[in-house]
Amino acid sequence: MRCRGAVSALAAVLVAVGSTVMGTGAAGAKEPGVAAANRAVAIDGSRAEVIAVQGRQVTVRIHSAAMGRDVEVKVQRPADTSVPRPALYLVNGAGGGEDTATWEENTDVVDFLADKPVNVVMPVGGAWSYYTDWRAPDPMLGVNKWRTFFLDELPALVDALFATTGRNAIAANSMTVTSILQLAIAKPGLYRSVAAYSGCAQISDPIGRQFVNLVVGTGGGDASNMYGPPGDPAWVANDPVVNAEGLRGTRLYISTGNGLPGEHDRLGDPHLVTWGPVGLANQVVVGGVIEAATNWCTKNLQDRLIELDIPATFDLSTQGTHSWGYWQKAFKNSWPLLAEGLAIPA
Repeated sequence: MRCRGAVSALAAVLVAVGSTVMGTGAAGAKEPGVAAANRAVAIDGSRAEVIAVQGRQVTVRIHSAAMGRDVEVKVQRPADTSVPRPALYLVNGAGGGEDTATWEENTDVVDFLADKPVNVVMPVGGAWSYYTDWRAPDPMLGVNKWRTFFLDELPALVDALFATTGRNAIAANSMTVTSILQLAIAKPGLYRSVAAYSGCAQISDPIGRQFVNLVVGTGGGDASNMYGPPGDPAWVANDPVVNAEGLRGTRLYISTGNGLPGEHDRLGDPHLVTWGPVGLANQVVVGGVIEAATNWCTKNLQDRLIELDIPATFDLSTQGTHSWGYWQKAFKNSWPLLAEGLAIPA
C-alpha cells in the first residue's frame, strides 16, 4: 500500500525537459549527470527547475502551487548516481534555513553525508511557520501551506528531477520536530524514518500552545491564523502526542538534552553560534531553559508512545543545551535508523 502511494505521487509529475543537467563548476568545467532532467511540472501546478550546479551541490527552485511562491531547495547529490538513490530531507529549525542557523553552517552533518549513497534535500524557507498548513494568511508570514509542500509537492518533484528510489527519511531540530512528526502521521510511509532532536511535539495543551505562540510570535506571526483561537479543534487534530497512533510503523529516533551545561557549553567550542562569554552565556541560560522545556515535552511523548506500545528510540541526555553541538552528535547517533528506512548501509 505504501509503495503504491509513492508511485501515485510520482505519477502526478510530468518531466518537462528530459535533457541531462549541465552546470558550471568553480573552474568553469561542465558537471554532467546531476539529474535526469532540469525541469519537472506536476499536474497540481507545482514545478521545479534546477537553477545552479556546483559540483554535487544542486540548487532547485520549486514553485509551490499551494502557496503561490517559489522555494529554494538545496540538494547534495551522492557521489555515485549511476543507480537510483533515496532522499534524506534535512530540515532546519525555526529560521527555516533563511538565516545562518542551519545544518550546513553550524555542523559537519552535510560533510558526514557526502560519502553516503543518498540525496540530501535541504529546503530554505518557512521561518516561524511550523511547516504546517495555516487556515488563514498571516499579515507577517504570508500564505503557509508547508504541509502540502512537504507531502504532495516537494517529494514528487525531487523524485522526478533526480530519479530517486522513492524511499525517504526526514530529520529536524527544534521547532520543526513538531512538523516532521505531523508529516509522518498525515502520510504514513512517505518518510520511512524520522529523527527529531530537541523539539516539543505537544501543541494542544495550554503549555504546548504557549510554546507555539512564543515561536510564531518571535517571527511576528499570529498563531491563531494557523489553527485558530485556543480551544479550536484544529489544535488537537494537529497534536502529534494526541495523535501518536499515526506514528505506528514509522522508525523513530527522538533525542533531547535536559538544559544543564555539558560538553559543548564552554568557551572555544566550535559550535558556539556567537563567540565569547556573551555567546556562551546566551547558550547556557537561554539554550538551557529551552532545552529543559523540550526535555519535558519529549518525556511526555515517550510516555504516550509507551502507552500505545509504539517502538521508538529515545536518547534523553543528562546534560546539554538547545544548541548545535548536541544536534550534530544526535544526528550521527540517529544515522543508522535513518539509513535503515532508506534501505542503505549505515
